[in-house]
Amino acid sequence: QDSTDDIEDVSLFDADDDVSRRSKKSKIRHPVASFFHLFFRVSAIVVYLLCELLTSSFIACMVSIILLLSCDFWAVKNVTGRLMVGLRWWNQVDDDGRSHWVFEARKVSAQGGRTSSEAESRIFWLGLITCPMIWVIFAFSALFSFKVKWLAVVVMGVVLQGANLYGYIRCKVGSRKNLTSMATNYLGKQFLRQ
Repeated sequence: QDSTDDIEDVSLFDADDDVSRRSKKSKIRHPVASFFHLFFRVSAIVVYLLCELLTSSFIACMVSIILLLSCDFWAVKNVTGRLMVGLRWWNQVDDDGRSHWVFEARKVSAQGGRTSSEAESRIFWLGLITCPMIWVIFAFSALFSFKVKWLAVVVMGVVLQGANLYGYIRCKVGSRKNLTSMATNYLGKQFLRQ
């Protein structure tokens, strides 16, 4: 565990208290962010699935998929994570050349309420978890069907979407906690309950 990981509890927005008092259980407050959170992810998967049917140019398909994956990575990391669940992460390098990972979470309001809606949170986490799993399935499919040229594209999908998933999980659970020990404790509790 790197001791230079930081988690800061800072306000991500200059939001008024009136915003936090509104009911946020089921309504989507950021429909454009919710749309683009899923649009780039799903579009990259659809283009991958339909690419060989629509065109014979591997280069055009590869560029289209990687462009969609890159747009997704940027949108999720810089926009939708902040708006939909109040989390963000990044890496910064100090003057000595050391790399520091910073994980931030939006402060909870004074009333103890959450400032993001449950619907947006479900959309965010469902898209964030499901799509990398689909790319992993594509990776095994490309590997076992000997489609080596597609393997590079699929690996890019796994890496870009997996990096966002890892970063947001670290934001959610805290950077100081070891994810492996948390998973072991959770599985141990589930085993004891049964």
